[in-house]
Amino acid sequence: MTGTRTLLDQIELDLKNDATGDIITVYIDAYASSLGRKWLAALNDLIRKQYHLEKNYCFVGFSDSARSPEYIMNQVNMCIDYINQSDCGYQIDDFYSVENTIHPGPIGDGLPGGGLTHNKLNQLHRYFEEVQGVSGHMSEYYTRADDRTRWYIRQLNLLCHEYESLILSRRKQAYAPEWQRPSQLMCWLNAPRFRLDAEDFELFGIETINRPLGGVFVGVNKAVGKHHFEVFCDEGTGLGRGIDELTTIAMRSQTEAAGDFDIEWANDPGSYHWQVKQLADFRVWLVKNGFDPEDKSLTIGFPQVGQVDLTRSFGSTDYLNIWGQLNSHLNVSAIRTSDASVTYNYNWTDADYIDQQVAVIRQGYHYEMA
Repeated sequence: MTGTRTLLDQIELDLKNDATGDIITVYIDAYASSLGRKWLAALNDLIRKQYHLEKNYCFVGFSDSARSPEYIMNQVNMCIDYINQSDCGYQIDDFYSVENTIHPGPIGDGLPGGGLTHNKLNQLHRYFEEVQGVSGHMSEYYTRADDRTRWYIRQLNLLCHEYESLILSRRKQAYAPEWQRPSQLMCWLNAPRFRLDAEDFELFGIETINRPLGGVFVGVNKAVGKHHFEVFCDEGTGLGRGIDELTTIAMRSQTEAAGDFDIEWANDPGSYHWQVKQLADFRVWLVKNGFDPEDKSLTIGFPQVGQVDLTRSFGSTDYLNIWGQLNSHLNVSAIRTSDASVTYNYNWTDADYIDQQVAVIRQGYHYEMA
């Protein structure tokens, strides 16, 4: 964020080390803006009413997470099997493994080894798009599915994105460890949404694709599939592929937001030559496909509504020090604002965690596609 920052609130987030019980408190300064005020009101509502925080989709891109590539691929195949055996009527004749989703060979700058097989992951996301549909136009398969099948359908999307982040970080860990991409996604099941207005667009723009360490970003990708930059990166569009040749069927601007938020724990790549080139290529691609790169109503990028006070939270602004502390505290145990607070005593490792989430879905599921 640039310019004068007016403090809107100070938020406290407790991260727990499950092995020792030790707590790190992360202090977030929330800043005033049209979108920031709406977001904070929505966040307070989620906390006050004790919505379910999705701990199975919270810390992504942490290279040494217990949610390993093998674990995620096993979960993908479990979801496929459940959907195929359900009564929803959709069949996926496919199998996913580490071997068929990651390029073999040497890993390094300009070398493909350790990178994602994007076609395979794009197809997984396409399965999700087809079986679930889009906001306001749910598929016949999703409409027919029971609550538990809907949970498995949704996991295809979450696991796909989680895997992409993890593999990117693991590849960077091998030859450019400072460019691993850990982040924290604070998402709540059934989170109510609000519409974005024209005044909210001020926080968007191509420059906001570059996210600072500790930046806090409102969860806006609620009624859409992949946004323009995701499509550009994931589908090889930087090589000249147009929007009429995409695998995804859901590239849209972002129209809705929620009290969800992300914390960027990676380093800001904005000043580095490869990122400068990529964003320049992205601008060219937008123009080629009939979009104005300066049009903020396209809602490209990540609107920042706050910033972690790194020194207060970790006693350091050094990313290695911060990552070292975070890696052993990958469990959100509580969150507090000036108006609301809540403690989360459950975890994704609970034996009945799927049952917990299905029960929440049964209470009133809201479609969400990221």
